[in-house]
Amino acid sequence: MINFRVERAAGVPAYLQLVRQVKEALRLGWLAPGDKLPVVRDVVATSGVNANTVLKAYRELDHAGIVEMRQGSGTYVTNALAAIDSAMLDELRTTLADWVSRARSAGLTDDDMATLLRSVLTAEGTTTE
Repeated sequence: MINFRVERAAGVPAYLQLVRQVKEALRLGWLAPGDKLPVVRDVVATSGVNANTVLKAYRELDHAGIVEMRQGSGTYVTNALAAIDSAMLDELRTTLADWVSRARSAGLTDDDMATLLRSVLTAEGTTTE
């Protein structure tokens, strides 16, 4: 089960943060078709967002064909996104962890690293979702 977190200072609407987290969990293989998303009241209790915000995120995922909202039963993942091969994911995670360690040793903050990563993604023509 996914545990949502919402960063108020992120500059991204809370519902989009929830949508992004579901998509990331699918890509990483942490969620799969058939899995149930947390009920709205649990997300509200753990993340501190309004129930309407959670519902907006779930509706957005529903409209995208990623989940199905079943009245009285919950919200279920219905569609997978391209998952990353687990061996490749482990290798890339190790490489990234080494890079983060080097960047921190060089004095970069998390914001500095995020900016650098976004600049590389933009230069490579990759879009963020």
